[in-house]
Amino acid sequence: MEINTDEIAQKCIDAINEKLRNLKKLNIIVVGKSGVGKSTLINSLFRGNFAETGLGRPVTDEIRKIEKKDYPMAIYDTPGFELSKGQQTKVKDEILELINKGFASKDINDAIHCIWYCINVGGNRTFDETEIAWLRELTESNKVTQVPIIVVLTQSCPKSKAQEMKTLVEKENLDIVKVVPVLAQDMDFDDEYIAKAYGLDRLIDIMSESLPDELQDTLQNVQKASLESKKKYSQAAVATAVAAAFGEGFAPIPFSDAAVLIPTQVAMIATITTIFGMDISKSVITGFVSSTIGTAGATVLGKTIVSNIIKLIPGVGTAAGGLISGSTASLLTTALGEAYIKLMEMIYKGDLKSEDLYSKNGQETMKKIFKEELKKERKSK
Repeated sequence: MEINTDEIAQKCIDAINEKLRNLKKLNIIVVGKSGVGKSTLINSLFRGNFAETGLGRPVTDEIRKIEKKDYPMAIYDTPGFELSKGQQTKVKDEILELINKGFASKDINDAIHCIWYCINVGGNRTFDETEIAWLRELTESNKVTQVPIIVVLTQSCPKSKAQEMKTLVEKENLDIVKVVPVLAQDMDFDDEYIAKAYGLDRLIDIMSESLPDELQDTLQNVQKASLESKKKYSQAAVATAVAAAFGEGFAPIPFSDAAVLIPTQVAMIATITTIFGMDISKSVITGFVSSTIGTAGATVLGKTIVSNIIKLIPGVGTAAGGLISGSTASLLTTALGEAYIKLMEMIYKGDLKSEDLYSKNGQETMKKIFKEELKKERKSK
């Protein structure tokens, strides 16, 4: 069975679209005083200028839901916390109503998954007593549903002041996940000093630790603040594919029938693409396939690629008579996955444009990366 690069690329695109359609919706409630920088925080964390999609639609008398078509996340935005005591109580009750309604639905897409309570370090000298009381009441009422509550210290500059505020909040022993200082964007002080943004990656890590497994791909898809987190989850996807490839290769499989491994690697590429959350076209996938696994008419682990790498893999035999063992299938799948992660990283950082994959230099770069990954895996065996 021989499958050309165009067919493989189309299989990847179909799998990516299916993966995106099946992402669970991440629902976050954001609370805090006016001016704490909620929109800046949201837009710095998530792709697509999410908080600029408008005011959202009302879901209660006080809370508005912000969402975008074909985007697997919703933000529930609460009014500024400098409300009257009665309005503060009303907002708390509405938050609990949303939590309980989602919990009762038993549908992960309707559940509330996380609450951020935002405090502006730059605009606060201390942790307001009113806020302490409100948070304590919320956490007490949340004991059954256990929605993770994260206190986010926005505009955390200078860091010494942010640390003082963090200590004050932690001393209250509230039932919260973490207190996370964040400076969402670089802060310029009269052109004399620039405080560099920090803490966004830490917030993503805390959320990842707090969310259920079904939402991990969604979080990575929508977040843009932590490349390391995307790489970590992409490498987990490679490990899953490698385990499957080992089982498929353990048979063992003649090289001429190596196309049976294609679904495993297509699924791997789809998962990595979903995690990176970038709009990857079929032409990009085709360019990658052409650069790594051979020209049209070759199977993914078939004749063309084998003839190119046979010298790199001890004990395989000839291309005609060789068999794909479990270890060989694992090696090739790992190299392909790691090379694709590097491609995604280069595009993500702007070091490579999709059209570059069709240039001679782009093709040679991808071939070099793939061969380097093959050699690395061979040495580690």
